[in-house]
Amino acid sequence: MPYHKNKQQAFQAAQQGMEDAEEIYSEMNQDSADYGHQLKHLQQEINEASQQIENALAVASEHERAQLEQFQADLNTIISKLDQ
Repeated sequence: MPYHKNKQQAFQAAQQGMEDAEEIYSEMNQDSADYGHQLKHLQQEINEASQQIENALAVASEHERAQLEQFQADLNTIISKLDQ
């Protein structure tokens, strides 16, 4: 049972990290005076979410793995949009 709980907690942490990164990204404003601070905060959230996804992938079921891989793709999309 603890193993299942750890799997679930790992997935939920990855999911929450992804939601946090998406929320920060959606609220960013390039014209804002504190855009640099927003960008740095987003980069921290992306790094944390990426690490949480990696941790969850280590114990994920097949269904969870597909969702976690989608999270990774979504993070990569955000990163590529920032690089433009």
